[in-house]
Amino acid sequence: MTSMAATSNARLYCLEHLHKAKKKNVAMAREVLRTDLFVLRIGSIRKRSLSLKASSSSSSSSFQKVDVINGRKLNGVYVGEAKNVGKKCSELVKEDAPVHASLLGRFVEDRIVYRQTFIIRSYEIGPDKTATMETLMNLLQETALNHVTSSGLAGNGFGATREMSIRKLIWVVTRVHIQVEKYSSWGDVVEIDTWVNAAGKNGMRRDWIIRDYNTQKIITRATSTWVIMNRETRRLSKIPEQVKQEVVPFYLDRDSIAAEDIDNEKINKLTDETAERIRSGLAPRWSDMDANQHVNNVKYIGWILESVPIDVLEDYNLTSMTLEYRRECRQSNLLESLTSIKEKEAEDSNNGTHNCRTELESTHLLRMEDDKAEIVRARSEWQSKSKK
Repeated sequence: MTSMAATSNARLYCLEHLHKAKKKNVAMAREVLRTDLFVLRIGSIRKRSLSLKASSSSSSSSFQKVDVINGRKLNGVYVGEAKNVGKKCSELVKEDAPVHASLLGRFVEDRIVYRQTFIIRSYEIGPDKTATMETLMNLLQETALNHVTSSGLAGNGFGATREMSIRKLIWVVTRVHIQVEKYSSWGDVVEIDTWVNAAGKNGMRRDWIIRDYNTQKIITRATSTWVIMNRETRRLSKIPEQVKQEVVPFYLDRDSIAAEDIDNEKINKLTDETAERIRSGLAPRWSDMDANQHVNNVKYIGWILESVPIDVLEDYNLTSMTLEYRRECRQSNLLESLTSIKEKEAEDSNNGTHNCRTELESTHLLRMEDDKAEIVRARSEWQSKSKK
């Protein structure tokens, strides 16, 4: 009995000792993280070569010496040098902007245009190490939502104004057209401007431009049309006068894309006979739903591209995309993706000469698998990566 009691006491002592050691190590780790976050937040990183050492003698068994040198080895693992590592926040944000502008965005041009800066992250790039079309659309959507929130108009809905929230109304997109001149790479910084204007009597138009932050060159342009829907009945609604009074002060009569360059042509409906490729069994997940209880409109792009041939995805850049949203789908629906592709000849002016280069144009349809009801029609343009 005495031996068992002693063993039990020894175990309790060891467990208590280990518990204290773990708590101490966790506390130290948290302190290091707090310090790192504080340094990053105030933008005071001055050196491109950084080193982090564990100096506590009591924890030397738990913490190994860690040497971090950009572009060299970190505990035996090669770490490539990111383009913006070591730069001050003031180097990523213009001098007249607050330090937090890269995260929160700011108004420019008399509070009409909203501007936000983003860094392309590793999980936002595709196999070719550049941002994907879905990434760009997500950044546009994020900027739009932050525009509404920063304007002071936001109610309790997802992007809805106060008057819309009172009336249980939400915005839904009906058409998006995006043109991409250049896809950013991992670590690149982009600057997005967005603004709104009226679209007919009962719609709103939202435009965006994306610039490369370093060169200030516009690399992407996009425009979209939005209408109002009742959150509960899921029926379209006219814009109430109270809502118009909220948004009209923010209207700007400016186009991100010239009228003659916008794809306004009708998108033909694909069928089993006209589609070259059909991908069935696409199932929305719970994570695909947004705060308005329907599938996020950006998710449709991924499903559309599921029926595009792999050689096109690998060898061509998606330079333009137009989407027409026909209806919602829910998590319980199974979807089908249809695609048809054709070549189109385009003239490429180079040093005063005209060379013919091959481009592709594709038509897409996303529909319900059971009753074939249309969800999204789309048209895309592709350009060979080797000839871009």
